[in-house]
Amino acid sequence: MNLQRVSIIAFRVPLIVTLIILTFTSISVNAAGLNSYQSPDGKYAFLYPTGWVKTTVIGGPQVIFHDIINSDETISLLISDVTPESKLEALGDPTRVGEILQKKVIAPEGSGRKANLVEARQRDVNGYNFYDLEYEINLKDRKRHELATVIVNRGKLYTFAASTNEGRWRKVKSLFEDVVTSFTFLV
Repeated sequence: MNLQRVSIIAFRVPLIVTLIILTFTSISVNAAGLNSYQSPDGKYAFLYPTGWVKTTVIGGPQVIFHDIINSDETISLLISDVTPESKLEALGDPTRVGEILQKKVIAPEGSGRKANLVEARQRDVNGYNFYDLEYEINLKDRKRHELATVIVNRGKLYTFAASTNEGRWRKVKSLFEDVVTSFTFLV
């Protein structure tokens, strides 16, 4: 073989291997059953389960997706204003923030709901401080399970949550963990 032919083969083999790896990587993301959502303004993104549909609730969260088959399985994003200089840590540690959300949002007095904060932890990703929260929620007629992540960025408090009935929790726990921890800022 001449030197030119060896050079061409040496270049093509790594290129072909790279293309094969990229192909299988993209297939595995779809096989995992997650699609990507990016906000219209390009500020944030997250993953949501394949087959779920986006819906709108007037006066509700900014973004809601729900499962077509199990319509009470939802993910939602609530964005609230805070002062531009606010930091998540100023609201308290993960447990304190989890308790505040529990009392004011998830199970406020008079709502007929009772909630138990199961776990609260801090997670740092790309310089952002997230609080990951897990709740068991008792409604009048059923029990639910919810995972949420909370973060403050540029004068906004983001609460991204995934919720299902308690009977399905074990089946979707890992999927919901992937969804909730996928929330990220793009700018």
